[in-house]
Amino acid sequence: MWPEGYGRRVLAEVDSTNAEAARIVPGLTGPEWILGLTQVAGRGRRGRPWTMPAGNFAGTLVLPVSEPPQVVALRSFVASLALYEAFVAVTGRSDMLALKWPNDVLVNGGKVAGILLESLGRHAGRDWLAIGMGVNLAGAPDVGEVEPGALRPVSLRSEAGVRVTPEEFLTVLAAAYAREEARFVALGFAGLRDAWLSRAARLGAVITARTGRHEFTGTFETVDDAGNLVLRTASGRQAIAAADVFF
Repeated sequence: MWPEGYGRRVLAEVDSTNAEAARIVPGLTGPEWILGLTQVAGRGRRGRPWTMPAGNFAGTLVLPVSEPPQVVALRSFVASLALYEAFVAVTGRSDMLALKWPNDVLVNGGKVAGILLESLGRHAGRDWLAIGMGVNLAGAPDVGEVEPGALRPVSLRSEAGVRVTPEEFLTVLAAAYAREEARFVALGFAGLRDAWLSRAARLGAVITARTGRHEFTGTFETVDDAGNLVLRTASGRQAIAAADVFF
């Protein structure tokens, strides 16, 4: 069932759903989902291209927000939990799923989905956020299309044997996101943190986090109250706000 209060628009083709979000936000009065059935210029984190084989999901939620920027940024956890719950709903399974800090969803250890948050500025007296989500529903990019050392791309169809259309997935995802958003607004990150950690990939294992300047290797201890990755390294505990994680 489509969540109350959320708009929905489906486009046959778009450059990127986050770019479309920036175009339409001045005319919005409430949250709006955008689905692009074909996305020709998708973007991932740090400006990397996001390849979209036919039948995959490219969507953006345009959301009015009222919290400080550091709290708004925690919606990457809200979105990843919503994606996780949507995958459970369409596959009937959770054993193959995990969440990778800060904003990827894994199936059988491969990357099936990514999340990109972008501020859309202030319009009509409100701040707005674009929450872009790309999901490999039907197919995955070739390994050669991702950076060296990155997790192998996988699709939901290849790993779980499930066929779901982008429109069908949007309905399930929108409902899951609305539930997680309501919990976040009511309880803050504290209300989601334990749920996220219980689904986290490699919690308690040794991982590597690379920032623009530094590389840290240590045991993935937790995610703190600010959403930072906490590693126990040879030189002590490190709280990392932004990084690419490798394992």
